[in-house]
Amino acid sequence: MIDVKETKIKGVFIIEPKVFEDERGYFMESFSKRDFCEKVLGISYEDYGDGLFVQDNESKSSYGVIRGLHYQKPPFTQAKLLRVISGKVLDIVVDIRKGSPTFGKYVSAELTGENHRQLFAPRGFAHGFSVLSSEAVFQYKCDNFYTPQADSGIAWNDPDIAVDWRIPQSDVILSEKDEHQPMLRDSEPVFYYGTKI
Repeated sequence: MIDVKETKIKGVFIIEPKVFEDERGYFMESFSKRDFCEKVLGISYEDYGDGLFVQDNESKSSYGVIRGLHYQKPPFTQAKLLRVISGKVLDIVVDIRKGSPTFGKYVSAELTGENHRQLFAPRGFAHGFSVLSSEAVFQYKCDNFYTPQADSGIAWNDPDIAVDWRIPQSDVILSEKDEHQPMLRDSEPVFYYGTKI
């Protein structure tokens, strides 16, 4: 059982699972193929077939860490279903589909271990997050496998995108790879709006 909310970018959704709480703690379905297909993708799960998500990833990070903005080039593009197990992050997805009316725009969502909120980003989006708590455990599902030769990214501080990461620049912690990502305007367009990728 999930509540699905549209965002300002078509195809990107915030998902809130039904959480049952009592004096023992809580219980929830963190993922249901039936609910996801019907309420997010708008199709019957029987019609979808055996596919959907094929890989789960998890990371642990401390305050100030920014991971992103990452994506994979076609034909290895990935849709992602993102959530936090513990802690608090600001999750970011950027539309990088050439020709899209929202190209270069982003959606942000605060995901925490307490609110259990999830963010769904379809293919054609770059993804990243910043850690707002002392540490956070972040988990996400992908609909395509990680492929090193397709790995790519965009600069976290691209002024044309102007993401507000809610972290003072003096506290930002980046990987060496993320320190040297190109600006979106300097990236070769690999996604095109309206085409299957």
